[in-house]
Order: sequence, then structure tokens, then C-alpha cells
Amino acid sequence: MEPIRVLVVDDHPVVRQGLRTFLDLQGDLTVVGEAADGVAAVTAALELHPDVVLLDLRMPGADGASALRAFREHHVSARVLVVTSFTDPSAVVPALRAGAAGYVYKDIDPPALAAAIRAVHAGHVLMNADVASILAAGAGGTATPEGHLTPRERAVLAEIARGRSNREIARTLNVAEKTVKTHVSAILTKLGVADRTQAALHAVRSGLV
Repeated sequence: MEPIRVLVVDDHPVVRQGLRTFLDLQGDLTVVGEAADGVAAVTAALELHPDVVLLDLRMPGADGASALRAFREHHVSARVLVVTSFTDPSAVVPALRAGAAGYVYKDIDPPALAAAIRAVHAGHVLMNADVASILAAGAGGTATPEGHLTPRERAVLAEIARGRSNREIARTLNVAEKTVKTHVSAILTKLGVADRTQAALHAVRSGLV
């Protein structure tokens, strides 16, 4: 298999170099580029087509949330893993709502970071329970009802929100992986969302999980 292509976005050169040094030691990961702010991140993502973007939140100029919105506007397909020094869960909620697939703290052990990159690349959503609670509390009664989803689609959506890949959902629900893909496509269409991350956030906000 081809290695997972990673773009590192952080305004501190030492952090970028440290991440590159570690990740390039992993046989299945390769750093294809670096960027120091949100504008450069979008340019690099469009040129380099990474699979995963490691994105800092606070940077001079265009910050991480701005970069996420620009990724969506330019249809960047990379999965985004926020790497932040913020320990307040509410600080990462805007990034998740803007399309990030998850987040980790900068003091994470390097092997755990590598595992997180592999997880988001595989389609998982990395969202701690504390952040999920904030999302659910902040939604109030504005979430779209789930009544137009079939029972099976609701079950699949619940598994997506738990961070499970299509293969894991297929095993859990005892159906073919191709069937899960069909359900996922139907869920995204019915909910009017662009990807699995947004579907998972919708499920959390609506109280499904």
C-alpha cells in the first residue's frame, strides 16, 4: 500500500520539524509538505493532495478554523486532524463544526499521534466525550429531526458517530461493506451534509448518540 501522505501545518518551525522527523520514520506515513499558516496550508493542500492534514488552530494571519473553511470551499478531500495546545474542549468545537475529523493535544505521545493519523485516514472521527457533550448542549433544539432516516440508516449513523469505519460497521451490523457504503451515501444526502464528520456531528447534536 502507498504510504499515507501527510501535510503538517504549524507556525512553529521546531514543531514542524519534529513532526516530520518522527512521521518519516513510520513505514506507512510520509510528510509531503509543510505550511506555517492557513493561507499557505490551502495552497499546499491543493498542490500536494495530502491524505491527512495535521492542523494547528492558532496561527498568525489565517488560523486553523479559516483554513478548514477554505478547504471546504476548494473541495480539499484530505482528512484534517487538529493538533492543538488548547486543553479547553470548547476551543476545538468550532474546528470540528468546520469539518475537522478529530483532534489531539500537542503533548500526545508520538505513537498515539501516528495511530490517530491512521484512524482519521481510515474514516474514523476522533471526538472525546467532553467535546461531544458540548456539541450536544450547544445544539439546543435546532438539530434536524432524524425521522426521515430508515431504522438501518439510523443504526449506521450511530456507528459513524462512534468513529467506526465502514468495515467495522459492516461487522457490527452483520451486513456487507458495500451495503454500508450505500447507507452512508443515503445518510449524507438525506442530512444534507458533505462528509462523515459532519454526519457524526449531526448525530451528536441531535442526541442520537
